[in-house]
Amino acid sequence: MDHYQSAIAENIKLVRGRIAEAAITSGRAPGGITLLAAAKTRPAESVRQAIEAGVDAVGENRVQELLAKAEQNAYAGAPLHFTGHLQSNKVKSVVGLCDLIESACSPALMLAIGKRAVSLGIVQNVLIEVNVGREPQKSGILPEQLWDVLEFASRIQGISVLGLMAIPPIKEQNDKKCNYFDIMYKLFVDMREKKYDNIFVRFLSMGMSDSYADAIRAGSNMVRIGSAIFGNR
Repeated sequence: MDHYQSAIAENIKLVRGRIAEAAITSGRAPGGITLLAAAKTRPAESVRQAIEAGVDAVGENRVQELLAKAEQNAYAGAPLHFTGHLQSNKVKSVVGLCDLIESACSPALMLAIGKRAVSLGIVQNVLIEVNVGREPQKSGILPEQLWDVLEFASRIQGISVLGLMAIPPIKEQNDKKCNYFDIMYKLFVDMREKKYDNIFVRFLSMGMSDSYADAIRAGSNMVRIGSAIFGNR
């Protein structure tokens, strides 16, 4: 094991410890939290090392980078998630390749994903991205739009909605981020209580390297960790 590989494994061990502490504090089992390695800009070898060290899934947010690493067999042994903004003309490259698309950010995109999935004879799992900070430059539906979007999504063939994803404003202080996490958790709980076709509420994906412990304490059960695993870019 080389030094960098050892560092990745040690970082994952440390992250797992913080996840366990936050989960127990919130009255949940650490095993119920999915640890996703956010692999943006990281080489294929680093991704393979993270998988070997035991991450639960790998996330990419650029289609071209994802395809390049897939050709290098970077993701063998772990589910692959797409977490970035997905343009309609890139849907065909991602549907069927990714186990979960976390960034279904509009009814039109969900329709495109469903159409592609039907053409492949599969059902594509997605999360609905919520623009919880109401940032005009960011994709995602607004919180109050969720119920209409869920009603719409329940009628789309080829997709299965498994929950919600959010990225609070990056520059906010932790206490403000916690408010956003609380908003998302309430949406998640309310969503879980409703019954729709094609909607199977399992994941609330929120929390990154600087905020994942707070996110877990607020109710997140999937965290997307980049620098805390791989080091700074």
